[in-house]
Amino acid sequence: MTDSERSSSPPRWLLIGSAILAVAALAFGIGRFTAFGTGAAPPAPTTDSADAGFARDMQVHHGQAVQMAMLIYEKTEDEGVRTLAYDMATAQSAQAGEMYGWLVQWGLPQSGEPLMGWMSDASGSHSGHDVGPSATDDELRAAMGMATPAELAALDAATGTEADCLFLELMIRHHEGAIDMVDAIGERGERARVLAVAKSMGSVQQSEIDAMQSIQRRLGC
Repeated sequence: MTDSERSSSPPRWLLIGSAILAVAALAFGIGRFTAFGTGAAPPAPTTDSADAGFARDMQVHHGQAVQMAMLIYEKTEDEGVRTLAYDMATAQSAQAGEMYGWLVQWGLPQSGEPLMGWMSDASGSHSGHDVGPSATDDELRAAMGMATPAELAALDAATGTEADCLFLELMIRHHEGAIDMVDAIGERGERARVLAVAKSMGSVQQSEIDAMQSIQRRLGC
């Protein structure tokens, strides 16, 4: 490729961003039409159901994962980290698009219910998490394994191996929070498609945790 051809090519972040949007749009379309099969469709979940809460909260969770993956994809010099970040960004964008489509199908808002409310037990405590019914939004996000604004700023500012190691640390914690949510919907969910997607999601995220821990050892994090 000549210098003039290289300078006229779109930046790499724009190409991957466009690919992610295309995957998410396709998944949204799949999510809209998976309910249209033979026979009568089951009643739509209610807005306070576990299925709806999972769809909302996991979209929020995936959104931050995509943000972190894109941050490290643009700066890392490690091919293993770059490949993993690309896979996470595309897969989780697709899943978020499908979950958005579920809520559209069900005629429910994309937001509105408290985070993790669908995971609470009869006492109001959140299953698998040491937070009570009066927990703040920041406390709930922390219980979900999400990064704080300060941690995201640190990831944005870091470079080299420091950035790779910080990304791996934050994303492992993030995945662990997602697996807790997957376990909860496995106990509470009712829609077959929701349960199937959640089961697949949990398997993939556990395998990615294993891969990230291996990269941490390789990099000496």
